[in-house]
Amino acid sequence: MNYFKKILKYAKPYINYAWLNVVFNILYAIFNVLTIVAFIPVLNILFKQENKIEAKPVYNGIFSIGDYAQDSFYYFISQKIENDGNVKTLVFVCFLTLFLFFFKNFFRYLASFVLAYLRNGVVKDLRDSIYHKIIELPLAYFSEKKKGDIIARMTSDVQEVETSFLTSLEALVSEPLTIIISLTIMLIISPSLTLFVFILLPVSGFIISSVSKKLKAKSLLAQQETGNFLSFIEETLTGLRVIKGFNAEDKIERKFNNSTRKFRNLMTNVLHRKTLASPMSEFLGSATIIAILWYGGKLVLGDDSALKPEQFLTYIGLFYLILNPVKSLTTAFYNIQKGNASAERILNILETENTIVDKPNAITKETFDSEITFKNISFKYLDDYVLKNFSLTIPKGQTVALVGQSGSGKSTLANLITRFYDVNEGVIKIDGIDIKDINQKSLRGLMGIVTQESILFNDTVKENISLGVNNATIEEVTEASKIANAHEFIKDLPKQYDTNIGDSGNTLSGGQKQRLSIARAVLKNPPIMILDEATSALDTESEQLVQLALEKMMENRTSLVIAHRLSTIQKADLIVVMQKGEIVEQGKHDELLDKKGEYFKLVTMQSF
Repeated sequence: MNYFKKILKYAKPYINYAWLNVVFNILYAIFNVLTIVAFIPVLNILFKQENKIEAKPVYNGIFSIGDYAQDSFYYFISQKIENDGNVKTLVFVCFLTLFLFFFKNFFRYLASFVLAYLRNGVVKDLRDSIYHKIIELPLAYFSEKKKGDIIARMTSDVQEVETSFLTSLEALVSEPLTIIISLTIMLIISPSLTLFVFILLPVSGFIISSVSKKLKAKSLLAQQETGNFLSFIEETLTGLRVIKGFNAEDKIERKFNNSTRKFRNLMTNVLHRKTLASPMSEFLGSATIIAILWYGGKLVLGDDSALKPEQFLTYIGLFYLILNPVKSLTTAFYNIQKGNASAERILNILETENTIVDKPNAITKETFDSEITFKNISFKYLDDYVLKNFSLTIPKGQTVALVGQSGSGKSTLANLITRFYDVNEGVIKIDGIDIKDINQKSLRGLMGIVTQESILFNDTVKENISLGVNNATIEEVTEASKIANAHEFIKDLPKQYDTNIGDSGNTLSGGQKQRLSIARAVLKNPPIMILDEATSALDTESEQLVQLALEKMMENRTSLVIAHRLSTIQKADLIVVMQKGEIVEQGKHDELLDKKGEYFKLVTMQSF
């Protein structure tokens, strides 16, 4: 129930709907009970002409209010029979019953009507909270998670919470009210018979709860498996070209089938236990009614019994009225157990601590004035250090290139300066200020990033270029595109800047996508530019166009260039050669060639 309580916190903004639901459910419960309490005794008076009350009842205090209400009603019916006759009284009783049933169902509808706002509001807020948390969490969190599993938590897990928790919420409000009102009247009719019922019901409850113990565990495994096969789908769509190229369709399909088979078995187990709730509670309820018939029948047939036949008939009707609410509560209990597994997975994301947060007194930095400094920094993703005691200064206006073999720590520096990750040791400063003392939005506002893989979105050209700028005009977007050598191909697109480029920009070539990425960075117009192997995935012609765009973009800016192709960084003010997280050489292109060291080897290998 702990997860259930945490999810219910999201209902606070909709508390007014919750209170309306409670009010309508109280009215529903009252009319629900009245349909039994009013109907059976009236028919007894009408057809058997018994229990007629000639004298108007007298109110004798709060403790006799039940008898007073019953006698007042009997007196009213007796008077009506006396004045209007049996037939007219029967018509009145029929209309009275119809009235009671109408209002019972009317208030039931209103209770569900207002609850819909609460249910849908909670689901929306829950999804919004998860999405906000996903955007807020550091990149390190997602390197250990499957995308499909996170998607499953936002979709099927939230849906499960809605169907399990929020559907059960109405049962938890309305059904206990019906049970309480019915039991109160039953207690007034026969305390001894009601005591007998109180002994039987906990026994039924114990049997039901013992069956549901494994439900949450199985549900948790089922939801985890949902994440697994969604990950398979996501990986298949991303890597379909490779799967087909290596004739691996059967192998991948077998893995997916194994996952769905495991999910089927788990869900079958879960549904078997869940569907057992309703028939089991109905059977136990029927067994309880038979026990009541036996015990109550003995009381009615006794010589000195205070329980009259019509009261016993009303009592049976009231108990039967309790059966459906008890069944609904049992189903709700099972649903909550099942929903707990999904709630746990959702809360696992929402309660994850963000390791990269702004300090309370973090400053907002809007300008870059002098230099970037890496001072004795060390960093590791897992166990082994990727950077060790690394130091470097990048003066304003200079272009510094990082070169070296794969795994030497070049891209890690780009992740650290943007605070996608935090250093384990040492400090990174901008204008002498530790970047941990600068709030993240303003820090990243100083930087433009162009990565090796062009990250584009299923939207128009204009929206992709203006991602980092609010309310950019078409003139500004066009100017940025011209600097990035992108305007030439954009103007030939069907709707030019309003053309949708498809999922991940797949309607464009690699060079075109990269030039859009550069245009996006140009439009942002940051003082610091980070280029992470921006041309390594391109063909020679595209590389030349992109390289021209990059050179235009880097004019009068401070640039950190991570390069795989050494031909792209010959004009850099400083080239830093890295090996296993350390600097082994640094200088200008010609100086490093003259040294005949590591840089010379890299250039020679690429030239060859």
